[in-house]
Amino acid sequence: MTQIAAKIILNRNFILVLAVILGLLIGDWATLLKDYTFYILAIVMTFSTTGISTKAMFPLKEMFVPMLLGSFLNYVVFGVVIISVSYWLMPTPELFLGFVVIASTPPGVAVIPFSHILDGDLKYAIVGTLGAFISSLFFAPLIVSLFSNVDGGIDPLQLFVTMVQLVLLPLLISRLLLWKPIKPTVEKVRGKIVDWGFALLIFTAVGLNRQVFFSNFEILFLVALVLFLSIFGLGWFYEWFSKKIGISAPVAVTQNLLVTIKSSGFAVVTALTLFGKEAAIPSAVMAIFVLLYLLYLSIRKEYFGTNKSD
Repeated sequence: MTQIAAKIILNRNFILVLAVILGLLIGDWATLLKDYTFYILAIVMTFSTTGISTKAMFPLKEMFVPMLLGSFLNYVVFGVVIISVSYWLMPTPELFLGFVVIASTPPGVAVIPFSHILDGDLKYAIVGTLGAFISSLFFAPLIVSLFSNVDGGIDPLQLFVTMVQLVLLPLLISRLLLWKPIKPTVEKVRGKIVDWGFALLIFTAVGLNRQVFFSNFEILFLVALVLFLSIFGLGWFYEWFSKKIGISAPVAVTQNLLVTIKSSGFAVVTALTLFGKEAAIPSAVMAIFVLLYLLYLSIRKEYFGTNKSD
């Protein structure tokens, strides 16, 4: 019984749901973490990117197209959908900017393990995710500066430096953590550090905005509608489209993840840093929708034994 309880408590889905619940119940404590979210994210990004293998990058000639396509799906396709829908539906500039931040955010590293779970193309997932991470140095400043007009806009150079600190440096440091003598230990603790780190970030975003979750149901509904259309709606459309043009099932599964899964923790910290707590509401709600979508894909495969792209 104790082992079952421990397994449930350490489960990634349980931890993220718990973070949302605690954010709603004891969200006043979130102010204590607000100033540390940047550092928490940097640690999480460092450990999570140890799952991206350097060897998968070779031969470079074969990896160029997946890297470009991973970036195109994650920033351009997803970005066009979520920015267009949120532009028409969001009642305040801060909420709209929250979705702009989501559009500029790298993919969630969950793309890699779930490509394996859903019988996708694992190497394509690694290369596509890495390509999107690297290109975030260009796309994030571009997207945010194009759509932000708050206080004269955001300095693209400042955001570029932030992306270097949160993407490039963790990626480089993660190569050191793959050193053979310490790699087994890193792999053992990686999941716990990433899960609990993201949980702290989600708890902070929900806690800082708990009054919205309890009182402003109209805003919650509109935010949820944008995310449903941008994740579930886009995912279903891409499944149909990839089948229509004859993309192989494993590649289509991975591309579907690249076009729908964003790093909610990264979006939370960036939104809080650039535009304040209201802009972090979409990112906090996105964490729930990403979780629901991954659960949906997993359950569909487990009980029906197939993916719609097959």
